[in-house]
Amino acid sequence: MPNIFFASDHHLFHSNILTFSKDDGSRLRDFTTIEEMNETIIVKHNSVVKSTDKVYFLGDFCFSAKSLPLLNLMNGEKVLIKGNHDKLKLSQYLPYFKDIRGSHQFDGMLLTHIPVHPESLARWGLNVHGHLHNNKVKLPDGSLDKRYFNVSMECIDYTPVSLEEVKGRLAQR
Repeated sequence: MPNIFFASDHHLFHSNILTFSKDDGSRLRDFTTIEEMNETIIVKHNSVVKSTDKVYFLGDFCFSAKSLPLLNLMNGEKVLIKGNHDKLKLSQYLPYFKDIRGSHQFDGMLLTHIPVHPESLARWGLNVHGHLHNNKVKLPDGSLDKRYFNVSMECIDYTPVSLEEVKGRLAQR
């Protein structure tokens, strides 16, 4: 039986991301080269995703069309939830993704790139999202808002997260 996975903010071939820092001043992504980053992301992806599995890419996969052929090296049936950096023409994405959407909802979850406003969550139990990289959505008191699950590469050790893990988060609420 195929599994379902989620991942976001791959930023393949985005060399400038290697210069980004976390709030504490440490490097956001600790890779020496962009090629090392790309290869690590592909290897970790294929370590959990089989060819028959479905993967939701929750935005910001790449910045240029030269990254798209790397999808051929990644297992699974791919669905793109567009992010703020997914600016290529639809025709450029179509050979690589089975479906392309702005958002998607199922099993009490809303899949988006950018987290939705808390007042919009009443219809869903969980917002699976990206965009924030190593940051997470917090409540006014500073504690983690458990209605959000950030699947940005930095939060998931560059390895797609399974639907079972996400459902486990729902059960903990």
